[in-house]
Amino acid sequence: MTNKNPVVAKTQNQEFKVKLDTISLFDSSRNRNIPVAIFSPKTDNQIKNQKVVFYSHGYRQNRQGSYLTHSILANLLASKGYFVVSIQHENPTDSLIPAEGIPKIVRRTNWERGATNILFVLNEFKRTNPHLDYNHVTLIGYSNGGDMSMLFAQKYPNLLYKIISLDNRRFDFPRASTPKVYSLRSSDQVADEGVIPTLEEQKSTG
Repeated sequence: MTNKNPVVAKTQNQEFKVKLDTISLFDSSRNRNIPVAIFSPKTDNQIKNQKVVFYSHGYRQNRQGSYLTHSILANLLASKGYFVVSIQHENPTDSLIPAEGIPKIVRRTNWERGATNILFVLNEFKRTNPHLDYNHVTLIGYSNGGDMSMLFAQKYPNLLYKIISLDNRRFDFPRASTPKVYSLRSSDQVADEGVIPTLEEQKSTG
């Protein structure tokens, strides 16, 4: 029987147990498998207006299971009521990122593929999980995953509510008021010139 009265998660006060599912999506237009890990709250009822987060891992030389490397963060978010989708961006047959050259040039193909992965997965979940709140989509990306997330935000700003970069260093932050951009940065990994907006740019875009 379908529950027609979804519960409202009081995420700031309520802690959920978390379940993990893994599936593989197939993008026929690119003949590409895209494994994803889903971290979601364990509940007998559907959560009304449940927020969704799409997570992109850092670069790990095409190792499988990279979408599980930050499970501690995904589990934390799911325990607060979020529906978290972690995307495996590299497959074993993919070419490795070049070790030499200007990152914005030689890594662009990798970032473009990642942005296309995010768009495909987002559209698939809109189709299969229509109850989620797609008006407030959050992207979180670590390092190289943050770079491809920033590219996605530049290409599809109207699909996002918020983007959170964990130490992306190579691709420029959007210089726009939409989506909202946040970043957590380490002290020993300096971003390339022009990646982070100046204080004046931050002020002008809000």
